[in-house]
Amino acid sequence: MKDNFSKQAVDYSKFRPQYPQEMIEYIISFVNNKSTALDIATGNGQVAHKLSAYFKKVYATDISQKQLDNAIQAENVIYSKEPAENTSFENQKFDLIVVAQAVHWFDFEVFYKEIYRILKPDGIFAVLGYGLFFTNTDSDKILQHFYYNIIGPYWDAERRYLDENYETIPFPFEEIPTKKFENQFTWTFETLIGYLQTWSSVQHYISKNKQNPIDLIYNDLKVSWEKNDQKVTFPLLLRIGKLNPENIG
Repeated sequence: MKDNFSKQAVDYSKFRPQYPQEMIEYIISFVNNKSTALDIATGNGQVAHKLSAYFKKVYATDISQKQLDNAIQAENVIYSKEPAENTSFENQKFDLIVVAQAVHWFDFEVFYKEIYRILKPDGIFAVLGYGLFFTNTDSDKILQHFYYNIIGPYWDAERRYLDENYETIPFPFEEIPTKKFENQFTWTFETLIGYLQTWSSVQHYISKNKQNPIDLIYNDLKVSWEKNDQKVTFPLLLRIGKLNPENIG
């Protein structure tokens, strides 16, 4: 798994959008036993923290120590630095395993073998994420140009799985059909810029060109943002599955 997010861990924890409570509760509604949950590639711990209200114990892993240092703390959340594809947990430990906005970075084959090893036979596996947000038409034109043309070449190849709404990822589970969710916010211009700053492609652009690509759209975007309603909508991505008996062993 790539570590694209250590560098901007503080910004990540500050500006990345939260998942709505309704979506978390929906995922949990499929879980029979609320003993132990695992949040893989936890980042700033936002999902782990939400799960801690429902499960006796929540484990959360990430490969970035900086992310873990900025993670939200709770008494029953145990953080550890380890890769998604090779965890230290015993077999059949978890009632629920979630991966938020990260599964596209993994070696699918190795990772799914690990899920089959550590998920309980009646456990639930959930992949969640969010696609490219949309906003007012005026700002959208600027942001689409930024996303596809300015920083487009700097996205890792794996980003396409998000653009394809996680519909094209391998998913070797007995899939449960899910409801559609979206998340809406009203953002100040500072929050918008802070969020764009967390994009891995922006960081790649800065590393290569020694210039922040956001500067190229900053003034136009500011004018556009301040004359519109400042609302953003994220389409949320969700796939839920159980272990498929045919794939066990």
